Amino acid sequence: NTLISKRNSWTVIANSQNEKPFSSSFKHCLGDFVPFYFGPRMPMLYVIQNGFHGVTQRSPSELVYCVSSVAKVQETALEFIFTDGHATDRLTKAYAASYAAKVRDIVSFDDIVKEFWTEENDRDTKRKKEAEFLVKGDLASEHLSGYCVYNREAKDKLVGMGIRSKIIAIRPNYYF
Repeated sequence: NTLISKRNSWTVIANSQNEKPFSSSFKHCLGDFVPFYFGPRMPMLYVIQNGFHGVTQRSPSELVYCVSSVAKVQETALEFIFTDGHATDRLTKAYAASYAAKVRDIVSFDDIVKEFWTEENDRDTKRKKEAEFLVKGDLASEHLSGYCVYNREAKDKLVGMGIRSKIIAIRPNYYF
């Protein structure tokens, strides 16, 4: 189960959600968590790359996927929960860490891997594609599997920051 971080990506929404209780089942606010997606090419990335909704536009070479896994997060002492859709949507359900073994049955990975999220037959695809894995606190680099970047220039920047080249993959198809 690959996880890809999207920390603080949509500041307009993130700021408004920081103090909002996540759900009646969980005592924390959404802003208490570092959010990860289960796959690439999420609607939020499209928003960031195009500068929609008050978000500062960023080129793909400025954006880095931080990749981890459910198993790696379980190795930490950090609390986590996950959702079956976009965390702020009223149709979305949140699940405690005790459900992690069932994540493949709960989260719609068929929707997550779809290239597009607007479907005539399923108007809920976008919500399901944005299922989130929420970690309370920062995930240390030893709990990351690697990084994905848009191009060689982005990879070279990370290598210049001391990240090993072999754990950085160039994946332009992960971007818009």
